[in-house]
Amino acid sequence: MAPEESAGTERLLWSFERRFLAARALRSFPWQSLEEKLRNSSDSKLLLGILQKTVKHPLCVKHPPAVKYARCFLSELIKKPSGDSVTLSESTAIVSHGTTGLVTWDAALYLAEWAIENPAAFTDRTVLELGSGAGLTGLAICKTCRPRAYIFSDCHSRVLEQLRGNVLLNGLSLEPDITANSESPRVTVAHLDWDVATVSQLSAFHPDVVIAADVLYCPEIILSLVGVLRRLSACRRDQRAPDVYVAFTVRNPDTCRLFTTELGRAGIRWEAVPPHGRQLFPYEEHSEMAILQLML
Repeated sequence: MAPEESAGTERLLWSFERRFLAARALRSFPWQSLEEKLRNSSDSKLLLGILQKTVKHPLCVKHPPAVKYARCFLSELIKKPSGDSVTLSESTAIVSHGTTGLVTWDAALYLAEWAIENPAAFTDRTVLELGSGAGLTGLAICKTCRPRAYIFSDCHSRVLEQLRGNVLLNGLSLEPDITANSESPRVTVAHLDWDVATVSQLSAFHPDVVIAADVLYCPEIILSLVGVLRRLSACRRDQRAPDVYVAFTVRNPDTCRLFTTELGRAGIRWEAVPPHGRQLFPYEEHSEMAILQLML
């Protein structure tokens, strides 16, 4: 970044910080300058910097501003980036109603970023997502990668209910809907229990691509995941098994090793996908994340 551009970014961040900490009226914030900066700059961390200087500022963490003020500020901030947007309804708790699937996890953001940089992996193809959770990854793919069809799946009733709501919230239609936009992908929300799903049930989805994000959180889940992947290997379309991409946050190296070990036992080859170069979402900066491509 050029020195003058860097200085301009610092001034903008300082302006947001000063006004937010003083709880100034939202109309006094330099929104126009922010919009110009986002149009003319490739600095993808600008919005994250604003968040760190405002709602995530140490003073605000210790002494939070009024909820209504913070909510209105965030609502105004998310309108500023150019391009399409994804709107989500999700839980504020990590665990809610006995599931972790009602919130968006970092690997879902990471996989969405990779998909946006690699749309050809999904364009005009049928995508099956395992453990869709709140649905951010799938919604981003539907809006930016032009898949032919997209199947969100999960096994928890509250997660499926939230998924259906988020699909409709983003202007997508659920099958069968005669009013569906022909330019949009065919979208389905399916109940899918990895332990009981049969080859016949999985084949009925006709998947060209299978994805999953942040599903490696305990040994039992890993065994179930590898089991359903083994059955998916029998789902051949034009004599070819689906492409598979699994994204995860490296929280426990032993858990990751267990996954790759079980893949080997199932005869599933894998390779690490090179890291992508652009951070679009404000997830934890120090999280170590990875995407594996599996060859069924």
